[in-house]
Amino acid sequence: MTAPRTTRLLPQAYRPLFGHAGFRRLLPALAASDLGDGMSVVAVAWLAIEIAPPGRSGMLLGAALAAYALPGAAGALLFGRWLRRLPAARLLAADSRIRALLLGCVPLAWALDVLHPVLYVALLAGSSVLHAWGNAGKYSLLAGLLPAEQRLAANALLSSSTSASIVIGPALAGFLAAAVSPAWLIGLDALSFAVLAVQVGRVRGPSGEAGRTDGPPDEAAAPVDSGRSAAGLHLLRKQPELLGVLALTWFFNFLYGPAEVALPLHVTDDLHAGAGLLGLYWALFGAGAVLGGLAAGALRRFPLWPVTLTIVAGWGLALVPFGLGAPAAVTLACFTLGGLIYGPFTALSYTLFQDRTPAAWLTTVLAARSAALLTAGPVGTALGGPLIALMGPRGVLAASGIATVVLALVAAVMRARTGQRAASRLI
Repeated sequence: MTAPRTTRLLPQAYRPLFGHAGFRRLLPALAASDLGDGMSVVAVAWLAIEIAPPGRSGMLLGAALAAYALPGAAGALLFGRWLRRLPAARLLAADSRIRALLLGCVPLAWALDVLHPVLYVALLAGSSVLHAWGNAGKYSLLAGLLPAEQRLAANALLSSSTSASIVIGPALAGFLAAAVSPAWLIGLDALSFAVLAVQVGRVRGPSGEAGRTDGPPDEAAAPVDSGRSAAGLHLLRKQPELLGVLALTWFFNFLYGPAEVALPLHVTDDLHAGAGLLGLYWALFGAGAVLGGLAAGALRRFPLWPVTLTIVAGWGLALVPFGLGAPAAVTLACFTLGGLIYGPFTALSYTLFQDRTPAAWLTTVLAARSAALLTAGPVGTALGGPLIALMGPRGVLAASGIATVVLALVAAVMRARTGQRAASRLI
């Protein structure tokens, strides 16, 4: 099947993707769910504040945000015995249905005036319990749907969609919240996952079976475990390159956590500005990340590890000017550049896992990856509060950047000492 004429407007690296009917069906639904999650980043917090008892808004806000993310790590570990045997499409559909159902209960309970804080946190926690498996299923499904040489471009589009949701989602939520309750915005997120569940069921392979991919039947349709009994982490231990990427990504996300806490306080305490400037920081970061993510499609012919380590070091350097007392105009430019540098990282990381992992193991390994990484950001964020009390927000931003540069240097030295030839392999 040839791609539609509209794809002629796309860069060459992305045009072949739209020759796959399954990819064309999935991409808009995945983008809609990303946008819904982008709106929920704001809506979940606002609704928690609205329904919290007097003087308890901070506690409920923290519990709600944690419930919306952390149970996915527990789900990846607790349900692996059963879920790793399922095809990727069924995992993505199951996660989408659960999120659609439980998030959809939030506006219903709000409308019926029964949305107690405990019920709210429980619904958010339940909606995220399979999210690590759903995310793994998404990238495993694409790996079977597309040829190996097109995976990086597909991953770049998905990561760019996530980055774009950082820009558009919160702004759209702020606009809509002036007219409707944030509970209804969470309902829109639920609707986006319902649409995704339907579209996943429409992806058909050569045999015409729903949920099958266009990849080789023996790989795409096989259960994830395919008769094996060991867990994904066992395979990771036998793949030093994958384990190294996972460790690098964990520490990268961990060191980002304190910066996420420090930036709002830097705006208010150091710059004496308001929420508008904070929103501008994140909007410019997201715009840079979208452009950087799309540029990942052109990086296929570069060695993986040098590119990845350059991204890590570049992001760290972008934070250093905050600690030097640079004016807001300079740090805004640095944050935009940081987003541009960071943009390709997710696509490159997922492409490596897709290329180096046997097809029958891919969803299990990606679920283990997601479970591990879900802990990095929250741990770093929790560390941010005490660090700010010691160093101030400006100092924490600079320390986060310097530590990230050191991480890249340490990783480079460790790679050199291992002497693995995989460092020069092309993506």
